[in-house]
Amino acid sequence: MKNSKKTGRIFLITCLLMAFIGKVNGQISPGDLSTAHANLEGMTKCVQCHVLGESVTNEKCLDCHKEMKQLIQQKRGYHVSVEVEGKNCLECHNEHHGRNFALVKFDKDQFDHQLAGYELKGKHKQIDCNECHKDQFIQKKISQKKDFSYLGLETNCTACHTDRHGESLGNDCAKCHNFDAFKPAEGFDHQKTDFALVGKHARVECKKCHEQEIIKKDTIQRFTREVPNSCTVCHEDIHKGKFGKNCLECHNQESFHQVSNLNDFDHTKTNFPLLGQHQAVKCAACHTKAYTLAVKHANCTDCHTDYHKGQFTVRGKTSDCNQCHTVNGYTPSLFTIEQHNEGDFKLEGAHLATPCIFCHKKEVEWSFRNIGKMCVDCHQDIHKVEMSSKYYPEQRCENCHSISAWDEVKFDHNLTEFKLEGKHADQTCRKCHFTEANNDSFSQKFSSLDQSCTQCHIDEHQGQFETDGKNLCERCHQFNNWEPTKFNHAETRFKLDGGHEGVECFKCHVDKIENGKSYSNYQFTDIRCAVCHTP
Repeated sequence: MKNSKKTGRIFLITCLLMAFIGKVNGQISPGDLSTAHANLEGMTKCVQCHVLGESVTNEKCLDCHKEMKQLIQQKRGYHVSVEVEGKNCLECHNEHHGRNFALVKFDKDQFDHQLAGYELKGKHKQIDCNECHKDQFIQKKISQKKDFSYLGLETNCTACHTDRHGESLGNDCAKCHNFDAFKPAEGFDHQKTDFALVGKHARVECKKCHEQEIIKKDTIQRFTREVPNSCTVCHEDIHKGKFGKNCLECHNQESFHQVSNLNDFDHTKTNFPLLGQHQAVKCAACHTKAYTLAVKHANCTDCHTDYHKGQFTVRGKTSDCNQCHTVNGYTPSLFTIEQHNEGDFKLEGAHLATPCIFCHKKEVEWSFRNIGKMCVDCHQDIHKVEMSSKYYPEQRCENCHSISAWDEVKFDHNLTEFKLEGKHADQTCRKCHFTEANNDSFSQKFSSLDQSCTQCHIDEHQGQFETDGKNLCERCHQFNNWEPTKFNHAETRFKLDGGHEGVECFKCHVDKIENGKSYSNYQFTDIRCAVCHTP
């Protein structure tokens, strides 16, 4: 009896548990998945599509459908069009409607192909979808589990069509062809290439120049090729290279029998190519006799007069002009500074920037021999009258001046009778020895410059301290400043003592105006007290 009761309880619990599981299954799965998603059936696989407590999300769909995710990220295809953008996947593709439910509802006859990012034009409008969307045109199959897909087809022409030009013109066929027919290639204009078709070339068949070849049973005709650099690349040279490769010098592209420019003879074929200014010379200027006779041309002087009149004759032989000049013109000269420095006069300092003409064409003609090596041979000696020759014997300017610049002067003034001390040592030579005039000229003084201070400085005391016609300023002043540091009032007629010691100078030495100039009066004829003090 007890065993019967125990068996009944187990049966009851089993029935209740089965009823509960059935109820839970009904809540979790509202219906069977479609055949495409059948492998996702079962309670343990729900989270592959669903987020717990939420519905299906786009992220979950795209985690599985990676090919669609990639297209959306690349902004390509129908799913980024205005018709789909912003929608959730389940709005168009929802599940749990049974095994035979069609997840993709697609009417290919009503589909606007432009929404897929590729507008159908011309003959493409007449082609059935399956003619293009088939595995052999899809380089990378979207899913091995699909029997067919509209995804994965590239938009370039060669994705479907054989490249008849063997990749010689790129993959943008629309540059030359249109969607109505591949022939003729209405977008191609040979005149815009590097080889425009002129004359008879415009009437030659393409395959005459662009030969066809068979590759894997396909007829390939390559068009990109190196532009011919001469006619002989395609045509036989009946002259066997005697007149070069540029046939157009005599012939034209309309007919080889039409010969022109016969008088424009190519002189480079001779032993004397016409270069530089020789190209502008008339033939008769050199060929004074018959053209068949050779013209002497070993040296420039065979035709040209020696402009330098034998100045460059060395050991009885005149150097040829081409050692210094070119056929492009006589100037500039090719004679280098290094070559010049091999001579008796080296170019240094400022001479490096001096044009040849300054030294070698002082008059009408050029001179290169015996033009002098001393400074005074080219430069004026402006000190000749004013400066003693003992300071620059033989007029050697370099004793004081630098060849880099005339104002770079090195002279020991202590060799003269006037040593430069104090502030004088900071002055330029020009400050004391040159006087500027209004007309940009100047006068100079060296030998005629005396040593008195008033030679350069104004006597502010108006001659009050002259002795025998000279102002000996150094009795009171020194060379460092104008302050009368050497003056001692006790050595004058009027010694300062008593109350006079603290009196300022201007109290006694008042200013006077004479001849429109103001100065302090230091000389008194009467030094009695009554002169300054009232009794």
